[in-house]
Amino acid sequence: MPARAAQSGYFSDDSMIRRVMRRRAVGLTYGQRALVIGAVHPLLYVGTAENTQHRTTPYTRLALTGRLFEAVSLGTREEADRARAFTRKRHAPVDGVLPESAGAANPAGTRYSANDPHLMFMTMAFTFDSAEVMHDLLVRRLTPTEREGLYQDYVRWGELFGMPRGAAPCTYREFRSYFDGYLASDEPHLTEEAKLVGSYLMGQRVAHPLPVPIRQALTGFSLLVQGSLPKRVRAMYELEWGLREEVAFRGLARAVRTAHLSPPLVGNPLTAPMTGPSYPLYKLATRREQRLLDSGRPSMPGVDPRPLSDRIGA
Repeated sequence: MPARAAQSGYFSDDSMIRRVMRRRAVGLTYGQRALVIGAVHPLLYVGTAENTQHRTTPYTRLALTGRLFEAVSLGTREEADRARAFTRKRHAPVDGVLPESAGAANPAGTRYSANDPHLMFMTMAFTFDSAEVMHDLLVRRLTPTEREGLYQDYVRWGELFGMPRGAAPCTYREFRSYFDGYLASDEPHLTEEAKLVGSYLMGQRVAHPLPVPIRQALTGFSLLVQGSLPKRVRAMYELEWGLREEVAFRGLARAVRTAHLSPPLVGNPLTAPMTGPSYPLYKLATRREQRLLDSGRPSMPGVDPRPLSDRIGA
């Protein structure tokens, strides 16, 4: 096999998923947004929270998830296959029931499983939706053809993680109708823990003081994630959002778009910072989280390190 073919991934260099996920502004925001908005799905949130090894290190989990997702979308087949095998191993024991009611549509005892085709699809749905929204917001609006191509790539991406093809709507239009309908229905519900964790992830709540440069950067990312959320989701988090926040959000998003689209005056200095994998930058948050834990401070104060099922039984 030629060396070039051996290094190729599951997606070609000109595929929409690679074109979108190489944009670092997308890579640095879509994961946070997907976790924040995905927390309104109780089976996904509780299933993950009850089985994760990172209850006390949520930013480490975000970085790990980003690395696995990028390995499949941007990496070689060897890198992607390692990520898929690791994910299968982690997902194998994820099977249980809601230990308490999570809204009218999700009573106590409702089953969840990492191998449930619909839950696989919903994981893909929140991820795709966030990548699409952040690209439209921070790079440029996709054309209808590009949007369909990106959706089909994400369906394939979901299949690579084990999702049956039939679990996803056939077209982008069908997907958008289903997904927007879901968000408008009475099914989404934030558990108290999901609300707390999501508030930290989107910067609504800040646990510890940060050095000025890092605080400024994270405040910018948080503003972009918060402003990109559907109004109903912001309301579920009780996120204060008025004219001042909207103006600041729009101004920052416009500045990021300009950085992507405006030709540089000399050479191409934007290529390196604006494109490429985002995982190395996520590692900064992981290192800070580890320093907090080493000093005896929780990464997210108020989040109980015990699974909910253990707390209820205690």
